Amino acid sequence: MKPISLLSYALALFTTFGCQAQPGQAAAPRVGVAPGYSHALPRHALVGYLHNFDNGSGVLPLGQVDGSWDVIVLAFADDMGEGRIAFNPAPGLERARLVADIAARRAAGGIVVLSFGGELGTVTLRTQRDEDNFVRTTAQAIDAYGLDGIDIDLEKIAGVVHGAPVAARLVSAVKRLHAMYPNLYVSMAPEHPYVQGGWVSMEGIWGAYLPLIDGLRDELDLLHVQLYNNGGLPTPYHADPLPAGSVDMMVGSARMLIEGFELAGGKGRFEGLGPDQVALALPSGPRAAGSGHAPPAAIIRAFDCLTRATGCDALKPARPYPDFRGVMAWSINWDVADQGAFSVPVGTHLRQARAGQ
Repeated sequence: MKPISLLSYALALFTTFGCQAQPGQAAAPRVGVAPGYSHALPRHALVGYLHNFDNGSGVLPLGQVDGSWDVIVLAFADDMGEGRIAFNPAPGLERARLVADIAARRAAGGIVVLSFGGELGTVTLRTQRDEDNFVRTTAQAIDAYGLDGIDIDLEKIAGVVHGAPVAARLVSAVKRLHAMYPNLYVSMAPEHPYVQGGWVSMEGIWGAYLPLIDGLRDELDLLHVQLYNNGGLPTPYHADPLPAGSVDMMVGSARMLIEGFELAGGKGRFEGLGPDQVALALPSGPRAAGSGHAPPAAIIRAFDCLTRATGCDALKPARPYPDFRGVMAWSINWDVADQGAFSVPVGTHLRQARAGQ
């Protein structure tokens, strides 16, 4: 059962900001044509962000991304105001080629989704009009590019804090999109203070994603909480924060998401997700993020610890989770620039694990 406090909190947000369907509101105009591949997500998946801007690693056509990546997340959609979004390929990348590349990747069994947010990205969701515009323009992007789904990666600039309308509006909007596209793939990539941070505090940004996660747990395919750029991870398992990049931090973060944890201030409990809804999220290399890089060997050990209870350091899961989903990396661009230093060892290990080797 979902924790009463979080459910009540989410319902209060819906009531306060009017996110439920209004009397007389028209039903979804049609069921979208994009079939989605959420049912074909590999047992152990390698997820990567393909960013649409040059931050030193260069921009990369999707067609040049090798097949080791099971899910490609296009980063990021543009906020056009009043809830409207658009995806505009970077200069030099042709829209027609991107559409063809997405179709080819999906035909080969891959998953391609569009992400909202990023370090400087926002989505304006304050009113019912904003929400309606968001649903309409997101559906247009899904249809225009032939996408499998969406990814929510809203960070500090997007104003995700307790009580902000964006969280409840997103719950409502994603549920509406899911009704239009029954196989819609949905993922989230919040920073760890917004999720496990609820164990420390339930004010401001701390734990602010938890009502969003709880409200969409039935629609959520994958949660990969960013374990970088925010220092160590406070957990119930150790008096001190677990060091960024350590096997224990990766294992501890996943344990909290799967096994659940008490919320700060006696505000209830976050009940865990299914192991198949959770993945680790690391930088692809030292140049990809300001901090939090973990060597591939440590990532592999953390994955084995979670799936088989082998390779652990001090922390072990309550039991092995053989269906633990996999690993996300920021970013594919940087991994290509680093000649596959992340995707080759980590991707190979995930493929071997799902083959039972």
